[in-house]
Amino acid sequence: MDSATPYLTDQPPSSASGEMFEVLTGATSAAGWLYHHWYLLALAVAATWGAGEACVRRLAARASTERMALEFIPNRHFDPSLEEIFRQGVQLARASTSLPWWAPRRSKAVRIRLRADGTAPLRYRIEGPAGGERLLSITPFGPAVTVTRAEPITDKPRQHTVRAEFVLRGKPTSPLREVPLDPDPLQPLIDAVSDLRADLGDLAEVRLDLQRAPKWALRARRVQLMRAARQAEQREAQRAARWLRQDAGGVEDSLTWQLQQLLSDKRGGGAGFGRRLVMPPVPRRVEPAEALGKLADDDHLVRIQLFVQCASNTEGRARARLSHLQAALDVFGGRSRWAMRGWRLGPWRAGADHWPTRRGFERRWDLGHCQPPRANWVRLEELTGLLKPPTVHCRLPLLAGDLPTFEYGNPDLLLQGIYRSPDGRERLVATYADETLFEVGVGKAGGGKTERALAQAIGWAHAGGGLMFVDPHRDSWPRAMPFLAHDFLMQRIALIDLNGFGADPKVSSWNPLGMHQGQAAHEVVEAITDAFASALGWDDANAPRAITILTAVSTVLAAVNEAACQAGRPEDQTTIFHTRALLTDTSFRRAALAAVHERLDEETRAWWQTVFPTLPPDAFAVVLNPLARLAANPVTRAFLGQPVGVYNIRAAMDHRMIVWVCPGGNGPTDRLLTALLARDLLRAVRSRRDIPETQRVPFRPYFDELITLTGAAPETIAAMFEDFRKYKCQVHGMTQLLARLPTPVRLSLVQNASTLATTAGSKSAISPITAEWGDDPSPDQVATMNRFEHYVSMNVHGHRVGPVQLRGPHLDDVFAAQARPRQVPALERAAQENAQALPLDQLSDRAAQQLGRAAAFLAAHTPAAVHLSKESEWN
Repeated sequence: MDSATPYLTDQPPSSASGEMFEVLTGATSAAGWLYHHWYLLALAVAATWGAGEACVRRLAARASTERMALEFIPNRHFDPSLEEIFRQGVQLARASTSLPWWAPRRSKAVRIRLRADGTAPLRYRIEGPAGGERLLSITPFGPAVTVTRAEPITDKPRQHTVRAEFVLRGKPTSPLREVPLDPDPLQPLIDAVSDLRADLGDLAEVRLDLQRAPKWALRARRVQLMRAARQAEQREAQRAARWLRQDAGGVEDSLTWQLQQLLSDKRGGGAGFGRRLVMPPVPRRVEPAEALGKLADDDHLVRIQLFVQCASNTEGRARARLSHLQAALDVFGGRSRWAMRGWRLGPWRAGADHWPTRRGFERRWDLGHCQPPRANWVRLEELTGLLKPPTVHCRLPLLAGDLPTFEYGNPDLLLQGIYRSPDGRERLVATYADETLFEVGVGKAGGGKTERALAQAIGWAHAGGGLMFVDPHRDSWPRAMPFLAHDFLMQRIALIDLNGFGADPKVSSWNPLGMHQGQAAHEVVEAITDAFASALGWDDANAPRAITILTAVSTVLAAVNEAACQAGRPEDQTTIFHTRALLTDTSFRRAALAAVHERLDEETRAWWQTVFPTLPPDAFAVVLNPLARLAANPVTRAFLGQPVGVYNIRAAMDHRMIVWVCPGGNGPTDRLLTALLARDLLRAVRSRRDIPETQRVPFRPYFDELITLTGAAPETIAAMFEDFRKYKCQVHGMTQLLARLPTPVRLSLVQNASTLATTAGSKSAISPITAEWGDDPSPDQVATMNRFEHYVSMNVHGHRVGPVQLRGPHLDDVFAAQARPRQVPALERAAQENAQALPLDQLSDRAAQQLGRAAAFLAAHTPAAVHLSKESEWN
């Protein structure tokens, strides 16, 4: 070939081609080297990732030090709306970003802590960046929730601890179940920790971390879901096409189809057999809204991680608690549900409690870092039940810290009843004595209200407290005696029994006008006059003359008694039965007025000199008739007719005495005597103003059958419930019907009651009590309780507890160890000796002779000159 032919001439390769060849050769050599030394590349990548992760963790840990905690304390009527809860969730999501720009994403989270440690049924705390404190402190819940700055919690190590992380399983785009607000969505969680025992070291805590959804992560997640949806549709279309071809092939292979083809071929004259044309189905178009579900919109979408940790010092309790909490979270499950992260192989389970995930769990648990699985995307509406504290629709358990356990002999506690916890354990519960100011017990006859009061009184007596038990029917005394028959109690017990039982009854004594116990004369006069006015219905409108006469008479008799005591002759004092002599016996009146002339004020002397002589004789009947009824009863006359009475309720208070008072009944005369006793109690309590408050000894009057007692002295009983707290005297009242009490008494009872209790009864009778509780429980629930069951509301540490259903304490069960039935006769004798009770006949004789002794004293202590000079004035 000609050498001049250009395309056959050898040309050297271009410089560009050589360079490219060298590059390819180098790349191939490098790839080969990396292939043979792959571990070096892996180490470099691992080192780079490790350095980056360490830097991120360090920054995240630094950011976590700038966190705060807020405690949310709802009131009893907290009932938020869905909108309020949603707004709270929006605030939480916004607060999660209140960190410096350099803070890693994992540290930008807000934590909700639901904690049960024995101090409260469920403590609700919010933890988050310190920059979001102002935003979170002002909640959409308003005054129904109190927000306080919370201190860090340091737990003591427990012997057994279990951990779990929960992730969303099921269809990732489906929402959790919509749980209604009534009952409270937190109720299953609270029920799961209702039997928690702090004494065993039990602890349970749920932590929910929440952060705003990153845009890039959301886009990546949507791309994955759309790709998965399209692939699913393609697989479905391919599956449908495959089944369609199989169906078509089956038809063509059938004898019927072949015969049809032969016949159609002969008629048509065509040649050969045809095959049916099969059109494969086209994949359905994927709609983003359907494929993405709750992830379709950006609004109010958050990522969450859910941790649970349970601990105890008793083996098995922590794991059982975790199982209860896992069951409680199942309430939120629907097409998407909470499931424990990890895997199970037979009886073994690997999860947050085991390597290698435990360290990461503890780091996120302690620092609040939010690194949830990619499936944990939710909308705020799905977390409605967890974004608020327990509401009014939540039934809270009664913990040992809420209501203390009764301890025999502890003077700081007052027995209330027997509480049965959710786990079946029973314990005697109590309130603190200094917080139980007034107590009201309502219930039908035989329902157990008196038995409960007796158990409380006996427990208080054994703890060294003083009390007064007023029982018009006397049934409580023989019931209580076996449990009070102790040597150290007998010296403090006094029995005032006015029933006069037995062939030779013994009665104590009391002189309402007596001045030998150091009373103030004007207080004694006021007490007697008010007692008569209260029992007889006197007031300034309908009986002004009767009140004036009785006041003037009591003033003179009190002055006479004061003179007798100063003269050293208290046995010559007058009694209320000398009212008739002062009004109708001229000689006795002259002597009395002359003897106390200097002791009376000018106004009283003027009344006796100018007004008394103008009164007609029948004006005294309104005063003398009630006294005549008192004198007609031998027991009453013996009790009130003694010059030096033993009954001194003020001394009983100061010396922690146990005084049992049994009036004779509830007739008109008995009501007058009860009124005198009640008014004297009011006077004695008010007289404690003469000693410093810190030195006043607590004293508890118990009034059984308030209907009977208030019928005699309604204003007096009402004043007790209003004033006694100031003087450390706490009143306990029992009645069958609150509606039958006089209005002043009923209003004072309900207003000031620290403890309100009711047994079963008719709905009309217990409705006033349940109304004070907001009809929770309802009258229907209370009316159907068993016998000896009570609903009780109490005050503990300044907070109302209850109403709680308690079983009334039975003396034979609660104080079985303190029963001393063989010492009952000794107690009976000691109680009468302490009350200085004497035979009725002896006291009656002394009362009959008292007028003569008083007249003799007046005659001996009235100067003759004064007597003669004043004789014309008093006439």
